[in-house]
Amino acid sequence: MSASLLLSACGNDEPADPDGGSSTGQQDASTADSGADSGTGPVADSGTDDAGSDAGTEADAGADAGTEADAGADAGTEVDAGTEADAGTDADAGTDAGTEADAGTEADAGTDAGTERCGDGLKQATEACDDGNTAGGDGCSATCAAIEPGWACEQEGQPCVWIPVCGDGRVDGTESCDDSNTASGDGCDSSCHLEPGYTCPFAGRPCVPTVCGDAKVEGTEQCDDGNNNLGDGCTPLCTLEPRCSNGVCQDACGDGQLLPNSTAEQCDDGNTRANDGCSPTCQLEPGFACAVVVSPPPDPLTLPIVYRDFRGYDVPASGGLPRGHIDFENANGSEVGIVASTLDAQGKPVYAKEGLSSLTTHGRAAFDQWFRDVPGVNRPLVKSLELPRGSGSSYQFDAPAFFPLDDAGWVATGEEPRRPDSSSPSVLRNFSFTSETRYWFEYKGNEVLSFRGDDDVWVFINRRLALDLGGIHGPITGSVKLSDRASALGLTPGGIYELVVFQAERHTTGSSYQLTLNGFSYPLSHTECARLCGNHVVDVGEECDDGNTQGNDGCSATCTLELD
Repeated sequence: MSASLLLSACGNDEPADPDGGSSTGQQDASTADSGADSGTGPVADSGTDDAGSDAGTEADAGADAGTEADAGADAGTEVDAGTEADAGTDADAGTDAGTEADAGTEADAGTDAGTERCGDGLKQATEACDDGNTAGGDGCSATCAAIEPGWACEQEGQPCVWIPVCGDGRVDGTESCDDSNTASGDGCDSSCHLEPGYTCPFAGRPCVPTVCGDAKVEGTEQCDDGNNNLGDGCTPLCTLEPRCSNGVCQDACGDGQLLPNSTAEQCDDGNTRANDGCSPTCQLEPGFACAVVVSPPPDPLTLPIVYRDFRGYDVPASGGLPRGHIDFENANGSEVGIVASTLDAQGKPVYAKEGLSSLTTHGRAAFDQWFRDVPGVNRPLVKSLELPRGSGSSYQFDAPAFFPLDDAGWVATGEEPRRPDSSSPSVLRNFSFTSETRYWFEYKGNEVLSFRGDDDVWVFINRRLALDLGGIHGPITGSVKLSDRASALGLTPGGIYELVVFQAERHTTGSSYQLTLNGFSYPLSHTECARLCGNHVVDVGEECDDGNTQGNDGCSATCTLELD
């Protein structure tokens, strides 16, 4: 079956012209822009050659621009779409821009395939930016006509950069937090950097305190193993400890310490955050200049110390608590040999009086509670011990009246009585506690440790007993010159070793503690990184980089945008 359609345009039925109004060989204004011509009249393609000969003639204006007869015949009918005069191939029905008759000619520059446009990554004189897409909300508007507020679009074809503003509730650039204000002391300081003891999990919202010991590494914590033990790699203050054995230490990324001749760490800036020059695995990051900085000797020397508070044996059982500990407030007298010559696998003293007579202790089970957390028996408290610096490399902590737990532990809850101090009888104190502190040092051969105090004191160096002042007694003094004991202690010059001081205050009516470290030092070196501002590359954290470090030229000396 076949069908034919004959269309006649009112007012002109002469067959000489296929599209009455255009001569043979001329392009038809209704074909090159068929979608615009059929409804917009002669202005739809006024810039083409055909516009003067077709769109402007009366014959075509009536027969082509607005009549049904031509709209059907011109937009792709068999009668008109197949003639040469109309260049009305199949492409005429809406895809004419790609035909030879039209594409690329001056007559239709608006559809030229080579014309630049928004989103092509090339910033034209008429464009404010071009980031290679036509999406809005990313710094460059969807039409490339404007840079959106708060953004910088420095490089054409590249993503725009949000300009960090501390206090705007967004974490950008070098910011590590932003709690929507610029006040310090609330966890996020005035320059939008984390403050110790806080975490800021949500941008724009208040920071919250961290809890060291909850087994979650948060905020500025280097570690958190959920316990109060020293010597296990993570202190109760949530800082990393050196891991050393017989003078040789392993690297601990994020501890802020670079060991001599280390091959595992290229850098260590004291954290495991990315995009600050030193990666989370302590490898150098591109776009930064990093240097090893040797820290000066600290003043004071601050050591973590763990106290464990006990109830004296004279306190009866009550309120679900057992009687006070049998080794506290129960005997008197100096006694050496209570502990073995080496520490156990957990770094704790080993009871050496098992099966032997002891003046002041009552068995291994009781002794093992001295320096371990035992609920209902002791209460741990983590603090810091500060040793002010003296002359040269000497540090000393001196407390003739050593009562660090007067308002803490069992006495704070009324479950242990305060007792009079012999030096100040009117002052009631909290007796019955132990302490443990550790320090790492590089052995050079000139170190001398001295201690004066009461009651029990044991000093271990390289896990070996170096000083024994055991028993319950008044203040006594002891010292050890490491060079005289180097062989017995397994010390080699240049090695890194651990020093541990265990102390117990077990009886009224006095308590003192003096620790002197002379010649002990630890090589404190860490990495500090700065961005390579001025290298013509906008690195992570930079807002701009104009190839110099001069200010007042739009891009500051630190590669931040200078805004009017």
